[in-house]
Amino acid sequence: MPGPLHGIKVIDLTRVLAGPFCTMTLADLGAEIIKIEKPGTGDDSRAFGPHLHGESAYFMSINRGKKSLTLDLKAEKGREIFLKLVKDADVVVENFKPGVMKKLGLDYAALQKINPKLIYCASSGFGQTGPYSSRPAYDLIIQGMGGLMSITGPDASQPTKVGSSIADIFAGVFSAIGILSALYNRTHTGKGQMVDVAMLDCMVAILENAIARFTGSGIDPVPIGNRHPSIAPFTSVRTSDGYINIACGNDALWLKLCEIIERPDLATDKRYESNRSRCDHMPDLLPQLNEAMQKQPAAYWLKKLEEGHVPAGPINTISQVLSDPQVLARNMLLELAHPVAGMVKVPGSPVKLSDTPAEVKAPAPVLGQHNDEILASLGYSVQQIEGFRAEAVI
Repeated sequence: MPGPLHGIKVIDLTRVLAGPFCTMTLADLGAEIIKIEKPGTGDDSRAFGPHLHGESAYFMSINRGKKSLTLDLKAEKGREIFLKLVKDADVVVENFKPGVMKKLGLDYAALQKINPKLIYCASSGFGQTGPYSSRPAYDLIIQGMGGLMSITGPDASQPTKVGSSIADIFAGVFSAIGILSALYNRTHTGKGQMVDVAMLDCMVAILENAIARFTGSGIDPVPIGNRHPSIAPFTSVRTSDGYINIACGNDALWLKLCEIIERPDLATDKRYESNRSRCDHMPDLLPQLNEAMQKQPAAYWLKKLEEGHVPAGPINTISQVLSDPQVLARNMLLELAHPVAGMVKVPGSPVKLSDTPAEVKAPAPVLGQHNDEILASLGYSVQQIEGFRAEAVI
């Protein structure tokens, strides 16, 4: 069954993570993704380990379902081929530093003249405007500048980044949202537009209650480990064989927790009678929860808490996540047959649509795998394609 974006052609100039995550999402939803890569080396992430039979597992994890066309955009013939692709494309996505595409003569202003319906998405560290626009950026830099590291970790003395590259990933997610919004708007206006997404903007957008807490109190939020600043107990608790997470989002759940761990005295203690007072007294409360729950292993408590309808869960390793029955039931772990690397496991799509489901149809491409196919579709002869290859245009 065709996906919801069937018939949408995307020219993908992105590399490493933010952009490729965006275009992978569009591929899962049925769009045709033509990934433009540098001849000889390709996307920078092809060099990132681990490698399976010479193919980067990192690259394969975020480039599934795409076609690879090697193209030297600094060469005149390379630009000519690119412009041919753009003429009937729906979307161009790039994550170069602002100004790079303009130097090549391939920025939005130039491409929009040959295809007024084109959606042009530029994803960058700081966006197309502002005093930092020309600066380079990586996930770690943006997590720090965006405030996320100031509220993550055990305490303020140990600045800590989030374990996955969340600044890159959210830039990819918001880029996909921007592209889909522009495509929908085009159905009414017939015109394309530019989508400008900055990693720093995305970090500010997801600071959630940290901004509300600062504007309400005037005090900078600080790291508080696994505790929640406004809900308690909402944290990791120690059992006899490791930690589990418990989330009591209201007083009724708190009273039920006290019953399950056989500590009725906590339920009647004035310090813990309301959510606000429990938040204020968490430094006193947490050691008591740890003491009570260290009497039994994690599995015992998780069973008891589930029976009592108190939200709780294990702290899984990656291997445990990949064998979790809920994850498997939702098709969130798939195997794809790669032509070089063999069978590779990748995450499934989290977007579940009832009538036009997302589908992971193909593995990530080998560098230049679709050169002949794509160039032939543009009307180039076998001799011309061989000429491009000999001149290192592709």
